[in-house]
Amino acid sequence: MSDQNVPLAERMRPETLEGFLGQEKIFGEGSFLRQAIDQDHVPSLIFWGPPGSGKTTLALLIARSTQAEFFQLSAVGSGVKDLRKIIELAEKNKEVGKKTLLFIDEIHRWNKSQQDSLLPYVERGTLTLIGATTENPSFEVNSALLSRSRVVVLEKHSVESLVGLLRQAVQKAREYFGREVEASDDTLGFIAEVSGGDARQALGILEASVTMLGKKKAIESALVETVVKRSHILYDKGGEEHYNIISALHKSLRGGDVNASLYWLARMLEGGEDPLYVARRLVRFASEDIGLANSFALPQATAAYQACQYLGMPECEVHLAQLVVYLASSKKSNALYVGYNKAKEDVQNFPNEPVPLHLRNASTKLMKDIGYGKGYKYTPDYNDAKDAEQEYLPEKLKGRRYIHIEDK
Repeated sequence: MSDQNVPLAERMRPETLEGFLGQEKIFGEGSFLRQAIDQDHVPSLIFWGPPGSGKTTLALLIARSTQAEFFQLSAVGSGVKDLRKIIELAEKNKEVGKKTLLFIDEIHRWNKSQQDSLLPYVERGTLTLIGATTENPSFEVNSALLSRSRVVVLEKHSVESLVGLLRQAVQKAREYFGREVEASDDTLGFIAEVSGGDARQALGILEASVTMLGKKKAIESALVETVVKRSHILYDKGGEEHYNIISALHKSLRGGDVNASLYWLARMLEGGEDPLYVARRLVRFASEDIGLANSFALPQATAAYQACQYLGMPECEVHLAQLVVYLASSKKSNALYVGYNKAKEDVQNFPNEPVPLHLRNASTKLMKDIGYGKGYKYTPDYNDAKDAEQEYLPEKLKGRRYIHIEDK
């Protein structure tokens, strides 16, 4: 019987390449990574993928397959001092022809200088680096380090892949849990679904469900649901998933898909997002994407924002839902957004154009004497608007049109 104090996910790590489940696109026969391992020419790598997609397991398997000494650091609790100790050992290994593989989990949490400290050792081949990150390496890993590594994108596990993994655990229940356990394919499928493609979380849910079984033998979906509750929702408020989902909400609103808009709103709110953040984005949307097509969109959005301020969650979720449906259903116009950006561009290109004299405020006698306000037409004095026409833009910008009358 294995040590049940060790998490199930750790005890079930495969020991051979053949035992690794999932990630066929990057790890299947004929793939770059598989060929690199088989030919014993593994370059430094950056594994980019969601939690529980197998980044650590792959690193361990690569080290084992290439007979490299394996070192692991977590970027959260380690720094250059820890790196130096490993470098010393790696240099000794190199002298005797032994490979060293350094796995840095959450490498995006190391700052620029810490990441830069790796460069000379990666370049000289003192060690092979495998960095793991859940964030887009284009933004989070230094370009110099990125250029010396191969980025491998891992996807979240499929439901089928996770069901296979969970089935293995159930079949060896006496070894893993010290008792016999049963679970239907439907129940295992439910666990796989709510784990969001995270193998570690799926095995954790299974392990917790077994703990709550009591004298029963069969794990049922109702029991799993009590274990999971809302903790299964994948939503990282500070990471890429945050921006992916707000982007999906924005595009669904713009495309007029009411159902998708409600779904992405629920993903954010149920994942713990600040409702005021969502409301602010919707206030912006009301003018940026609807604007002149529906003048009631902005007051609707600001009213929903105020409701969020007054009530908070969970009460304000219905107000945001009302707003999302309203915005998705409304006619769209980006004339304001485009027009303002054109005006802003002119301001950047012509930042100091003088105000025409007739538009200036003549608050002193001297100002009047030099022509401030001279010739200005006070519009209310004219019955015919055409008689009050005059130039309001600076000389260099005469005739500019940022919003056409037909856009209104």
